[in-house]
Amino acid sequence: QPDCKAPTPAPQDPPTPTQKQTHKMNNLKELINENQNIVIVCHFNPDGDAVGSSMALHNYLALTGKKSKVVFPNHFAKNLFWLDSKNEVIIHENNHKAVEKTISEADLIFCLDFQDLNRTEKLSECLKSSKAKKVLIDHHINPANEQFDLVFSDIEVSSTCEMLYRVICSELNSELIDKTVATCLYSGVCTDTGSFSFSCRHKELFLMVADLISRGLDTVEVHQNIFDTYSQWRMKLLGLCLERMVVKPEYKTAYTYLSKAEMDRLHYQPGDTEGIVNYCLSVGGINFAAFFTERENRIRCSFRSIGDYDVNTFARKHFEGGGHKNAAGGSSFISLDKTLAKFETLIPEFVGAIKSENLGVPPPSQSFVAGSGFHSNLFCPPLTPPAAKKDFRSKSRVSEGRGRACADYAERERLHCEAIIPNASQPQ
Repeated sequence: QPDCKAPTPAPQDPPTPTQKQTHKMNNLKELINENQNIVIVCHFNPDGDAVGSSMALHNYLALTGKKSKVVFPNHFAKNLFWLDSKNEVIIHENNHKAVEKTISEADLIFCLDFQDLNRTEKLSECLKSSKAKKVLIDHHINPANEQFDLVFSDIEVSSTCEMLYRVICSELNSELIDKTVATCLYSGVCTDTGSFSFSCRHKELFLMVADLISRGLDTVEVHQNIFDTYSQWRMKLLGLCLERMVVKPEYKTAYTYLSKAEMDRLHYQPGDTEGIVNYCLSVGGINFAAFFTERENRIRCSFRSIGDYDVNTFARKHFEGGGHKNAAGGSSFISLDKTLAKFETLIPEFVGAIKSENLGVPPPSQSFVAGSGFHSNLFCPPLTPPAAKKDFRSKSRVSEGRGRACADYAERERLHCEAIIPNASQPQ
């Protein structure tokens, strides 16, 4: 196939339960064509995946002849500024009236890299009151589907940038992806996988990267722009975190922390603490890592893990947060000292529950059982039974031109999406 159009289901195929609920919704291409005022929004404290996916979609829409405006709730890290080379992003923190006017005038709002409008913090009420159609493209569990009109979500993908790539391939026109879009997409994948050190076990991700390289992506340049531009103060801040790291080998746990006074003394800038939690996880024998930073009105908590250590459930239960099984965040509204003390008291219970689970022994009645509950029940079930999958290599031929990888991917695995009608009954 010369393009990435998904195959049309056979007439005799029975509709899925979600399709029965959503006949009124147009497809994504029609939504884009029918609306002129398009806004792209990401979550509070934008990371590489949020910035990369937002700018990738913004630049892609421009290639289709559609203008869009990119809105961020607050500032993003300096090492990502180059992705917004034309300085087009509008920051709500600095421009309340301009952003709120932009959202009130929008016909179509893309919500990227968050599963609930509350993740945009002070921007959330403005988004909730907007009458614009809202499209979610994301990879976090438990999306608040009633908030959106059209949802593309898969918790198995590496990043929202990978999810966006799938959407472009199966719903739009992948042939329009150029070097700029490819670079933005790769930036999000690179940061959300820790430079391909986690969440990257599926071959489709690497086929995507191969396709992006064929479109002009320079992977070395992206890595240098993101990871080799830190300030001396960021490195000193990292040094302090490493020096005071607390390691508890009996629980395979390590954590570190920063007070606001220390961050001020070391000239903290947005993005300076990004990735520090991963240093704790890189200690040999450590499966559970945490990083706590004191902010104006809360303690920000970052959790990372390996294997069965379900930090998403841990963050939801104890720190009003969530995320992914092996990467999550949360908040504490007590002092830093009390937060650290609380975390230390939770470690034995959390790790003990995992050990009991792995041994097949029921944990104590008061113990938190890692991995229980909070499973996503929507949007992207396994797309193709393993036995039905074809050998991708038999179709992939470099000589057949760039974009073939993307075309084959879309032919093999049709992206499942769900259009949500507010207040519609949800599958159990």
